[in-house]
Formats: sequence, structure tokens, C-alpha cells
Amino acid sequence: MKLGVMGAGLGGMEWEKALDYCQQVGLDAIELPVGPFPGKPFFHPEEILQDSTAQKKIIEDCKKRGLEIIGLAVHGNPVHPNPEIAQAHEHDHDIAVRLAPKLGTDVVINFAGCPGGSPQDRTPNWVTCPWPDDFSAIVQYQWDDVLIPFWTKKNKAAASEGVKIAFEAHPGFAVYNTETILKLRAACGEQLGANVDPSHFFWQGIDPVESARVLGDAGCIFHVHGKDTGIDPHNTKINGVLDTKSYAELNTRSWVFRTCGYGHGDEFWKPFISMLKMKGYDGVISIEHEDSYMSIQEGFEKAVAYFKGVLIKEKAGDAWWF
Repeated sequence: MKLGVMGAGLGGMEWEKALDYCQQVGLDAIELPVGPFPGKPFFHPEEILQDSTAQKKIIEDCKKRGLEIIGLAVHGNPVHPNPEIAQAHEHDHDIAVRLAPKLGTDVVINFAGCPGGSPQDRTPNWVTCPWPDDFSAIVQYQWDDVLIPFWTKKNKAAASEGVKIAFEAHPGFAVYNTETILKLRAACGEQLGANVDPSHFFWQGIDPVESARVLGDAGCIFHVHGKDTGIDPHNTKINGVLDTKSYAELNTRSWVFRTCGYGHGDEFWKPFISMLKMKGYDGVISIEHEDSYMSIQEGFEKAVAYFKGVLIKEKAGDAWWF
């Protein structure tokens, strides 16, 4: 396995300085931000798509630092009920799918998005329960009329480019757990799979190790984020896990994202890494830093140091003991 970074967290640095920093801390790979929510801090993807010289420079700049480009992050909501937002996010997704192979990667990381509750809506509507019956009707509309037609089309486009789309299962979007990843994949095509991000699973009560087992058996783990979550047992016992307060309200939130090792320790990360290995994933763990307690540099470097102790870097040897 290799250690990488979700590069949006380094967006405040210039391109060359960000790559130098990745080399300095000992990374193997970088996930490049090219779209709506992660932004486009290093280059304009549409311009790079038309410029083979610029493409080669990006690849060479990374290679000089021992870095592999392991995915393009274009997280957005391309099925947003506001057409202007949807079209902009879809455009960025399409550019990323076409650009990925030109930069030497076959993975594009995105959200599946969240439609409105009806064709008349202008804002997304994330449903969390089946009753009253309005909610069940919303879910049926979102999947049958919006998500499945849209992602079937994008699955075909990705296949033509030899690209896999790795969905980050994120509450607030229609794909938010193991079941919904597999549901969209079954309905739309095998270019669609998972970016396994444990942080969003922890607070929902999902065991990321068991999720990785199921997704691995389905052959659809395309990418993995290294990101942790800390659960506040006091606030959770009072208010549950659905929490719309700011991530800065550390005293009152039920959970917050943490640097890896600070939300969960070896008791989680070692079995998780081992499960990925067992299911054939030998790719990159891409660190995504969003810790409300720490600066970007401190939190990120602590995560790097932690993962260097738990990643399985080499191929397994022969079972010499029998």
C-alpha cells in the first residue's frame, strides 16, 4: 500500500511548494483537486485538458518528487435541483473523467449528489426516514427519475475513457452508506464504485471494516480516504448523531472529524488496513485532514506519522512456518 494526500488541504501552497512538502513528509502519491467543493487551487482542469505539454509537466513535477497521481477529486452535486449548479458540477465531472487518463490515473472521486424532492424543487432534499409517505415518494423520484438515468449515462462515458468513478459515501447525498453504493452500481454500471472514507461511516454507526469486507467482495473499492471521526459520548447520548451545528462547536457537537489516530487507534486502523489487504486493495490511503482541534500542518503530519506505522507496504511472503 501507498500513502498519499487529498491535495485540497494543500491548496494554500503554490504547486511546486505543495509537491516539495509531500516529498518532505514522505508521501508516495497525491489526489489532485479539480472540481467544485475541493476547488481548483493548482491549475484549471479545462485548460490542462487541451494542453499536452502542461499534462506532461504535471506528471513530471510529481514524478520528480516520487509522487504518483492516484485520482482526481471533483466532489460536487451534479444532480443539484438548481440547473445552474448542476450544469457547472456536471461539467467539472466530465472534464475530470476526460483528464484523468491524460494525467496517468483511472480514478475520479465524486459524490453521487442529492436531487430535490420533486422537479419543482430548487434545493437538495436528503431523506432520513420512510414516513410520512411523502418521504418514500421523494426517494423513489430521486433514484428512478434522476440518479439512475444520470449515472447510467456517466458510467458509459467513464467506460469509454477507461475511468472508474469512486463515490464518497457522505450523508446529505443519496449515496451515503454501503447499501446505496452497491444500489447505484447495480443500477448503473460497474465503472461506479467506492471511495471508502471511514470518517462518514463512524458517526452513522457503520463499521468501516465490515463495509470494506462487503465492498471488497463486490470488487468495487476504487479509492480509500484516511480520515477519522471522534464521537462525543455525552452529546450523542443526549442528541443522537444527526448534528447540524458548526464543526467549530467542539463542546456541543455529537461528533467531529479528527486526525487519524485521534478518533480511533490501532484497534480500528490495523483491522481496517488488513481487511483492505485481504480484499485485494493494495492502492493508496489518501489522507484528508479536517480536524477542528489542529492546524492543517500539525494534523496532517501526525496522520502521516501514524499511517507509516500501520500501513502494509510489502507483499506477503510465503507461509514458512508450516
